Amino acid sequence: MSLTFIDLFAGIGGFRLALEQLNSECVFTSEWDKDSAKVYFNNFDDLPLGDITKIDESTIPDHDVLCAGFPCQAFSISGKRLGFADTRGTLFFDIERIVKQKKPKVVFLENVKNLLKHDNERTFNTILQKLEELNYQVFFKLLRSSDFGVPQARERVYIVGFRNDLNIKSFKFPEPISETKTVRDILEKHPPENTFIDRDDIVINDHNKTINDARKPHRVGTISKGGQGERIYSIDASGITLSAFGGGPGAKTGAYLVDGRVRKLTPREAARMQGFPETFILDEKINKALKQFGDSVSVPVIKQIYESILLSLNSK
Repeated sequence: MSLTFIDLFAGIGGFRLALEQLNSECVFTSEWDKDSAKVYFNNFDDLPLGDITKIDESTIPDHDVLCAGFPCQAFSISGKRLGFADTRGTLFFDIERIVKQKKPKVVFLENVKNLLKHDNERTFNTILQKLEELNYQVFFKLLRSSDFGVPQARERVYIVGFRNDLNIKSFKFPEPISETKTVRDILEKHPPENTFIDRDDIVINDHNKTINDARKPHRVGTISKGGQGERIYSIDASGITLSAFGGGPGAKTGAYLVDGRVRKLTPREAARMQGFPETFILDEKINKALKQFGDSVSVPVIKQIYESILLSLNSK
């Protein structure tokens, strides 16, 4: 089955990489950040349209699947007592109005783990309710990237909605695969010197070497007081979640003990940690590239969920 999809809040194209590997065709894409849009264009020869809030939903092409890793910051406006009673003013509203207009077969969304608990679960329940009101059967699950072949303990909630007339009453998210990758598997052999962190307040805890679960990060030391970006991890376990905005000496990637020295990850290593191919063209500026991968999705997780979506559609 060859399907069409749209790529909203597209970032640098993680959803597109996954879906195109399964023979689906992108017919529309939107990304407001100009740096991310440039990287997207360099890799897909397709320049995303800008701010989705300014795009008339009736001008968007018909499509089978709506994909969106929509920004979580949008929910900060939610009233403390009233909860997420109205989606207007948030970026989920733009998904809602497009779904209402175009009625795709499938809605496929990704967001941060905290969305599940935000505002005493009112935010998430409102999202589910809005999709159900638009006549979708909705399923969701929290998945960890390190269970799907990349060394990053990134937990994200994935939402899949099938249009009711498709009559898909159950959906099975993919199960963790047997292969476990560690940070060691994605390291470059000759990283630039500017990735290394040489300070006199680094403390390595040699007594803390036993790794019980390689799919979780394993901390082996600290920089300074051990705050954000100041924790040092083993390369023989999963890495921490890449972050778009994290601070400290290990900002955005975390700090790792590699051959006796402490360092951050390079942009190419961050790309590997998200399951992007070696051929993917990175932003030339290191900090921008790291931010983009912190904002992105884990391609193998998206791909395996989409395989399950295709199975459900093909079974009808």
